[in-house]
Amino acid sequence: MHKVCVIIPTYNNAGTIAQVISDVTAYCQDVIVVNDGSTDETAVILQRLPMPITLVSYPQNRGKGHALVKGFRKAKELGFSHAITIDADGQHFADDIPILLNKMEEKPEAIIVGCRNLTEKNMPRQNTFANKFSNFWFRLQTGINLPDTQSGFRLYNLKALRLLPLVTSRYEAELELLVFAAWAGCPISSVNVRVYYPPVEERVSHFRPVYDFFRISVLNTILCVGALFYRSFYLIKQALYTIFSFCFFLVDAIILTLTGFLLITVGGATEKHKYQYHKILQKHARFIIHHVPGTKFTYRNPQGEDFEKPSIIISNHQSHLDLMAIMMLTPKLIILTKHWVWHNPFYGVIIRYADFFPISDTDEMKVKIQKKVDEGYSVVIFPEGTRSEDCKIRLFQRGAFYLAEQLKLDILPVFIKGFGEVLPKKSFHLHPGTMSIEVMPRLCREKLTVEDNYRALTRRMRRAYLKWNHEEVRLYKKEQ
Repeated sequence: MHKVCVIIPTYNNAGTIAQVISDVTAYCQDVIVVNDGSTDETAVILQRLPMPITLVSYPQNRGKGHALVKGFRKAKELGFSHAITIDADGQHFADDIPILLNKMEEKPEAIIVGCRNLTEKNMPRQNTFANKFSNFWFRLQTGINLPDTQSGFRLYNLKALRLLPLVTSRYEAELELLVFAAWAGCPISSVNVRVYYPPVEERVSHFRPVYDFFRISVLNTILCVGALFYRSFYLIKQALYTIFSFCFFLVDAIILTLTGFLLITVGGATEKHKYQYHKILQKHARFIIHHVPGTKFTYRNPQGEDFEKPSIIISNHQSHLDLMAIMMLTPKLIILTKHWVWHNPFYGVIIRYADFFPISDTDEMKVKIQKKVDEGYSVVIFPEGTRSEDCKIRLFQRGAFYLAEQLKLDILPVFIKGFGEVLPKKSFHLHPGTMSIEVMPRLCREKLTVEDNYRALTRRMRRAYLKWNHEEVRLYKKEQ
């Protein structure tokens, strides 16, 4: 559950601050105002507001960067997971807040920047130049193309903020926050928002062209040097992750192949020996998933599923690591794989020792699957048919649900997340990240109606995965 507040840094905005707060509270009741040493009537206005706010105040002006850091720390202290920042001069429209929130539902881990139209009427020329100047350096330092790095209208994932004590105190702080977050691996996203610039005679601006451009230039010089060191360190670390993991997986594959040879080929392909081999596979899979370098793993089974009753286990598909993630759930399962996986020279022998089957619609294959089900094994199928390159949920094929109907089995959905970011499709090296697997509620065959045929279940389960994946939220609601 995301807990969001709005942070409004202010310095001498007596003419606009009350209206900005009033507009914001129509969309978010949790407002933190940071009074950055204002010398006009701002403090008095804040004290007389009819709506409740959290006020952070100090007597001497320290700059916007300092005010933002104070606001972020207060938000963390109050238990908020995300914070929207909005300027106090009235240039942003509070009714654009839902746009940021909708984007957050799609990408809760990201920092989302509300990008303004830089050709907007009355936009100061020096601001346009400063923005383009900043965008160029940000792209050079992070490799990310962002249309508006100077926008103060943003939504921050507070967990993503790193190195807050190093953030500078003035105008350039917002660029610095983005750079540090990008270096820490936080996704940076953007949405289009509106902007209003009042006529020159009504405008309150604290931007000092010569002084602030000098500070930005010094900062960008430092960040560019830092980027060189960071990228070199990152590439070395990634290479070490990959080399270590490849050796680890290779050694593990050799051990499992030898174990299968001794246990099944030499010892005899009895049901007892095959079950023992499945238990060994489960332990190895659990050990590997918990020890992928540079990653964290979470397993959730809120319903306390024991996997004793055979079922069709379905899962979204992101990575080669998915197989091991599923194998760690229970020893009593078989996985239906593509033919190239079954013949894979790296782990194909292990798959054949484990009696995993290539996908086939033949009667002979159905007999083999039925035999394993009668022995108490569940059947694992990835309905998407292939790994998703962007971790989004692809269209589901009907095979899994048809098989469940034919064999009269329950459907047990499993949802995985993060595996495609740790080892993406078409990638040969590992990335640091967080992986999780959650066992979702079992769909019992006995509770299904006549209308719940395999076609209807295909659509129903894909909608559920879209919801669990926190993506395509509006599409999901429309389909509902």
